Amino acid sequence: MVATGACAGVDWAPLGTADHASVDLDHLTELVGKFASVPGGLLPALHAVQHHVGHVPTDLIPALADTFNLAVAEVHGVISFYKDFRTTPPAGPLVQVCRAEACASRGAATVWDAAVLAGHQQPVEVDEVFCLGLCTQGPAVLADGHLHVGVTPSVVETIIGSAIRREGAPTDVPTGGDGVTVYVPIDAAARAAGADEVAAAFAGHPGVRLVRNGSRGMLWLEPMVEVVTPEGRVGYGNVTAADVDGLIAAGMLEGGEHPSRLGLVDDLPWLQGQSRVTFGRIGVVDPRDPDDYVAHGGLTGLRRALAMAPAAVVAEVTDSGLRGRGGAAFPTGIKMKTVLDTAGDQKYVVCNADEGDSGTFADRMVMEGDPFLLVEGMTISGYAVGATEGYVYIRSEYPDAIVAMQAAVAAAEARGWLGDDVLGSGVRFRLHVRVGAGAYICGEETALLESLEGRRGIVRAKPPLPAIEGLWGKPTVINNVLSLAALPSVLADGAAAYSALGIGRSRGTQVVQLAGNVARGGIVEVPFGVTVREVIERWGGGTASGRPVRTVQAGGPLGAYLSPEQLDLPIDYEAFNAAGALLGHGSLVVFDDTVDMAAMARFAMEFCAAESCGKCTPCRIGSTRGVELIDKITAGIDREANIDTLVDLCEVMADASLCAMGGFTPLPVRSALTHFADDFHRAEGTRS
Repeated sequence: MVATGACAGVDWAPLGTADHASVDLDHLTELVGKFASVPGGLLPALHAVQHHVGHVPTDLIPALADTFNLAVAEVHGVISFYKDFRTTPPAGPLVQVCRAEACASRGAATVWDAAVLAGHQQPVEVDEVFCLGLCTQGPAVLADGHLHVGVTPSVVETIIGSAIRREGAPTDVPTGGDGVTVYVPIDAAARAAGADEVAAAFAGHPGVRLVRNGSRGMLWLEPMVEVVTPEGRVGYGNVTAADVDGLIAAGMLEGGEHPSRLGLVDDLPWLQGQSRVTFGRIGVVDPRDPDDYVAHGGLTGLRRALAMAPAAVVAEVTDSGLRGRGGAAFPTGIKMKTVLDTAGDQKYVVCNADEGDSGTFADRMVMEGDPFLLVEGMTISGYAVGATEGYVYIRSEYPDAIVAMQAAVAAAEARGWLGDDVLGSGVRFRLHVRVGAGAYICGEETALLESLEGRRGIVRAKPPLPAIEGLWGKPTVINNVLSLAALPSVLADGAAAYSALGIGRSRGTQVVQLAGNVARGGIVEVPFGVTVREVIERWGGGTASGRPVRTVQAGGPLGAYLSPEQLDLPIDYEAFNAAGALLGHGSLVVFDDTVDMAAMARFAMEFCAAESCGKCTPCRIGSTRGVELIDKITAGIDREANIDTLVDLCEVMADASLCAMGGFTPLPVRSALTHFADDFHRAEGTRS
């Protein structure tokens, strides 16, 4: 179905990976026509064209305007707004280097400089990207569709050379074979570390049944291979393709000893002490197998919900204490009740999967490791509020998640989990996957709705709230992945069981994403109340560099930098708010004592200037002035006066910006000024 997939008539692929064909305007016009009846079809059409010929030819714009009944200027405006779209042919394959905070904490600046130098006057496009969702393994690079992690300047030239030669990414080896079951993750973080090559090596051995699972979240051990034994699943860490023959010879298929043997996975200290609720199946099941999903408790929550009245489902969610996990922490049940109680001939459920914050990757791991969970959660939400249509809006930087969700939606439709008669209940709910185009601002809910409608991702003024007038002016529930993914557990186990976890008004579990310069990065799902320090020391093992922790940025690029004294803060919405910090999506990005906090404050302003939608002056102009002021401060120009001006500017941005993009950007700047003032008073370039 055209409306279900990200593109019609083409398979999804990362930017810059297509073998660009010559431009045939008649064929492209025909391709665009396939989207004419798709609501908000302009963005899917632009993706289809660009993935077919590598760019959107300007000669095609009149046909695009005609197809979607838009002015030519409007189409130009949409193309120019989104970073992914271009109107000229690229010089060659695209190489994206992550410059975001988590990768910066591990040396991304030198990788970026090396990439720019290596790509100069070469048939390649080198571009920056602000997060690839590989925040524990950086610096990360996406080159011609192939993810690379732990990149150093010395290997950049080799990576770019491979991209130019179109050597491409390893083949995705699917589940298959007969014999002893061996699990090799298909999660993007594992694939970036060589999991596809490992899977291919196992697939070549007789007596092996290969299963591609999600990642358990112990990302420093990827690829982590598991073998099923009578005692349980035994893990082997950091396996390479070259290790496979030796592992099998050592008796791995019986759980035999080997230097890489970790022991029974369920008994590993990392998992002990966690409360895996949302992540309970991730790493355990084959995410592409609906039978595996059901065998591990899938659909229990949906079946219970369908046996209840919609209002009772909403009450169950409200009683659970679940709050939005995307950053605002608004009570999920209240949002659902608003939509339920609002009259409308059509209602929608929208999943914000535009997870662009540096240090966050839980949404990606859910979509890649347990996509049916999100399908189930959205269906529960749809039934509860009376919505019959749902949209998952996924950032283009997550190609594996896009493919996984498309496959899950198709499988769910085939099983009758979605469609006109959900599980034989007579309830109608359909789900569509849409893809963003490189605009961070589309993580803001109203900008996302604008993008879904085929327009520039410009923030809307509120009121009206999306729950009253959302997608196409209709009542809309909009939540992020983790919020919707919590609903099946809430319904399956009951509100009391979920609300028994946590503290105060922060109920349930927080999926902490531990990233940056940390020895053991990954997913830590724990009840609210655990301290930041405990997460970093108990699970993270300190810094990867072995140097002291100087700061932790909590809540993404718009979050505050915590001082060493603040690391004893409990992970709790109210405690963070009281400390002038932001819990956000639950990320903790660790920095050691070599970090230059003036540079990080500058990056916050630079990032805001690059990603602002441009609608409001405090954000658009304030962020640009912020970069200029910090440059003057670090250069020693009227330092005290410019610091005072920067403080005033932060106040204006916080109080007068239209949305959180400009409103929260002062948090990292203010916290850096407050806790690390010396970095703004040093001689330029003196910190080592």
